[in-house]
Amino acid sequence: MTPAPEATRANAWLAFRQSVVHFDTAKMNPWIGLRNALGVALPLFAGVALHSLSGGVGAALGALNVAFRDSDAPYLPRARHMLLTSVLMGIAVFAGSVSGHYPALAVIVAGGWALVAGMLIALSVSASELGVLSLVLLLIYSAAPQDPGHAALSGVYAFAGGLLQTLLSLALWPLRRYRPERRALADLYQELARAAVSPPHQADDAPAATDASIQAQISLATLDRDRSIESERFRFLLSQAERIRLALLALRRLRARLLRERPAGSEGEILNDFLAACSRILTSVATALEDGHTTLSARAGELEALVEHFDAAASSDADSAVVSLFRDVRFQMVALAGQLRAAQDLAITSSPAGAAAFERVESSKPWRLRLNGTLATLRANLNLQSAACRHAIRLAVCIAVADALARGFSLRRSYWLPMTVALVLRSDFAATFSRGVLRLLGTFAGLIFATLLFHALPAGALAPVLAIAALTFLIRWAGPAHYGVAVTGITALVVLLLSLTGAIPQEVMAARLLNTTAGGVIALLAYWLWPTWERQQVAERLAAMLDAFRVYFQAVRDCLLAVPSKINRDRARVAARLARSNLEASIERASVEPGVSPQRLALLSAILASTRRLARAMLAIEAAIGPAGATPVPPSFRTFADHIDLTLYYLAAFLRGSEITPDLLPDLRGNHSAWLNSPRQIGQPDALINTEADRMTNAVNTLSEEVFRWSVPSGPV
Repeated sequence: MTPAPEATRANAWLAFRQSVVHFDTAKMNPWIGLRNALGVALPLFAGVALHSLSGGVGAALGALNVAFRDSDAPYLPRARHMLLTSVLMGIAVFAGSVSGHYPALAVIVAGGWALVAGMLIALSVSASELGVLSLVLLLIYSAAPQDPGHAALSGVYAFAGGLLQTLLSLALWPLRRYRPERRALADLYQELARAAVSPPHQADDAPAATDASIQAQISLATLDRDRSIESERFRFLLSQAERIRLALLALRRLRARLLRERPAGSEGEILNDFLAACSRILTSVATALEDGHTTLSARAGELEALVEHFDAAASSDADSAVVSLFRDVRFQMVALAGQLRAAQDLAITSSPAGAAAFERVESSKPWRLRLNGTLATLRANLNLQSAACRHAIRLAVCIAVADALARGFSLRRSYWLPMTVALVLRSDFAATFSRGVLRLLGTFAGLIFATLLFHALPAGALAPVLAIAALTFLIRWAGPAHYGVAVTGITALVVLLLSLTGAIPQEVMAARLLNTTAGGVIALLAYWLWPTWERQQVAERLAAMLDAFRVYFQAVRDCLLAVPSKINRDRARVAARLARSNLEASIERASVEPGVSPQRLALLSAILASTRRLARAMLAIEAAIGPAGATPVPPSFRTFADHIDLTLYYLAAFLRGSEITPDLLPDLRGNHSAWLNSPRQIGQPDALINTEADRMTNAVNTLSEEVFRWSVPSGPV
């Protein structure tokens, strides 16, 4: 049944309102706010002391823009990002100052810069933000043209301010070199501790510790070229965490079967005690990583005693129906105990103790090959079918139009008009319209706040500098939690900064209000005229996820079949997880777009549930492989696995427009039955693999039905 338009609009409005008012306290970091405030204030104090306020303001602007690239990420990538931003800010200041002499040239330069900044979204959100920040500074300085000599000096000031901000961010690097990596690993182990004792999961729940695992992978990716003992130790701790995650998933599933088939037996209670002990050990590892303790509150020795108790309880039952189940449980218990012992040793010692380094093929590539890969990605997106290309064109046209209008009407502080467009216009509907609303509201609030400040602050330059430092702290502390707070603070801060250079505050406020309103309207109007709907990208995100799942399952299949494989199983697992996270984020963005019916959202949720169930089954089968490597399977397993692979391939191709019909899909249920009825050649994890393969069959068959249903129009998309 087609939903009523009123219901669809109400659903979209509710989701949009939530995206506007949401305040994410998890993103608030007072230490980042403090050092960023210091980085902006120091150049201003120097400018006041040296009677060179224009230089101080230039350096402060550079520091402020680079501050938005500061984070609690690992030191090495943080240093690279902030240094690159500092250099780019200096170039943007010089280019803007020189091109500003010629209005036509300034519009062309701004439009071209915006086109490149928009295309960077094809690489990453981080790259896109870097492009937008440099675009903002270029627009500011193009409104105040200078001769090449003074333009170069202004660029140096901006670079120096960014460099100061970078040095403040990295000040503790020698003392806390691996602190971000340790924190990411500690969070992962703490999440695993919670997962070990959490209630039984639902079939459509995300696998335990998914977000923490992704963050740890990202944080430790920067150590791929670090050959130090500490680096190897952290990489191995991450490897152990992934193995522990798989083992916990398998044990929790086995526990559900054990309680179902042996509700009156003592084995279930022993397994619960075992998992509780695992949780305590994982917590102790997390604490050791977080605080640097060399002692542990819980030791892995008690796990061996629980394994012995389980053996004694299981040996008293000769029922053949549960013998293989007991065998699977014991197999996972022993494996998990060994993994926890290794994790504890690594958490409290400075040597890797047998650490195995992962292949670092990607990170060891020459810079030329990495650059070629980046350029290839950009070339692949140079077509109108690419959301990144459409966003880049839309941004470039809007910046050029806004800059031309501001110059044509000789607006005061004209750079605020195109700057607002640059900050508001995003590649998706939700971000653009929520930012547009918050930009306008934040500007009004900021102007009112700045008016109150001017009446409250004493005369002189020192008081505004202190107020600017306080506002910078507010922007960088609470701003990441809510864009409206950031805009309010930035509006007041810019008014104060310009007042230091002699600008009349009342004129600054009026110009800010006019240009911000006009820029916001242009950005929203452009998106309305030529939208890039996230709902149109969902199919490709789903297809990309199915491709990643195929590669991961191929790696698991090859291991089970004991055949050589070029696929790195760990990398394939991480890639599959990231692809699923990208799909979840895409669906989240699509959910706030107008015209998306509740029925379609419900179907997307069902698709996500099926993919999560499939991911769980794949993880559990990998967990059954065990540390010894390949497990013998009957030849019929190859047929089953190949048909899983083929089904995922067909579904991805169908989502990309190929003419695939349901009758082309293999009979997975028949393949699974043939495998189960084949002569037994399976080793220890027999029952677990059979059970998870059954779940995989169900998940893929359900997913197939849902994907074909998704392609059928049913009212608003």
